Amino acid sequence: MERTSSPIAIGALSRAAGVNIETIRYYERIGLLPAPPRSLGGYRLYNQDQVRRLLFIRRARALGFALDEVRALFRLADRRERSCAAVRDLAGTHLADVRGKIADLRRLERILAEMVAACADGTLPDCPLIEALYRVPPEASRAGPKKRQKPRPDVRRGSGRENVRKKG
Repeated sequence: MERTSSPIAIGALSRAAGVNIETIRYYERIGLLPAPPRSLGGYRLYNQDQVRRLLFIRRARALGFALDEVRALFRLADRRERSCAAVRDLAGTHLADVRGKIADLRRLERILAEMVAACADGTLPDCPLIEALYRVPPEASRAGPKKRQKPRPDVRRGSGRENVRKKG
């Protein structure tokens, strides 16, 4: 692993890894990035290990891995004797989730296309799309409310760059 002889500041780390400074601090708070040593003036001092770790997180997040999955990947990566089978199992589970989301998106696309087509040329007095949005779908009335995943209020992704929402 390549190491620099001189430490780098958080701004340089941010640029090197393509990650927002607030995201770096967030990853430190949640334990994905170890707290770095500090200078006598209290500034964080990073090295190439943190750059590599941030790149790892960024790439894993770009592939859709949740933060807990990234943490599990790090536990596997940080072991001396790595188990490729364990990594494959974790990635396989994630792949199944991605395929499920793709199937859901295809269903959503089909339904939305049908709704748009029902609007014809937009000359009807009542809009079928608006009416369809007011209707309760049969599967929703039978099954009751769906269990929703917890939102991730602190981190959002966009255009390949991680950003942390500032808390009001």
